[in-house]
Amino acid sequence: MSLYSASVPVFRHYLARAQAIAEAHPQALDARIGDSFPAGQHFATAAGFALRVACPLAEREIPELPRSLAPRLAVVRATLGAMRPEDFLGAEARRIRHKAGFAELDQTADEFLHLYGLPNFFFHLTMGYAALRQAGAALGKADFDGFHAYPPDFHF
Repeated sequence: MSLYSASVPVFRHYLARAQAIAEAHPQALDARIGDSFPAGQHFATAAGFALRVACPLAEREIPELPRSLAPRLAVVRATLGAMRPEDFLGAEARRIRHKAGFAELDQTADEFLHLYGLPNFFFHLTMGYAALRQAGAALGKADFDGFHAYPPDFHF
């Protein structure tokens, strides 16, 4: 699987899910779990991670992003939508030097995507989703991934 296929379509799909969730539950975007970020900030951070990962893999500059969630999601989704598989040619041979908090990392492109980028993207996406659930938003697995379907009276 190419690094494009393992990143851009995944980011685009799940950011569309985050956008739909945020639009359906705007009143709960300030919800948080413990002392973590509010749900909306988690979704915004996930969006930022999508470009912090895809842009270096495609040898592009990371654009400045709006701070507020809806415009940020729009910019990130448009930027990802403009990326093509050919932008990632040779990415497998690249080394990505970056920071994780205060840690300086030097990773292969594969490590960068699979051990750093995707886990951080899904961490923030999941934390935002979980904060909304904790706040009482009626969300299920289908809302998160867009694939599952359960009858209305089904309970886990």
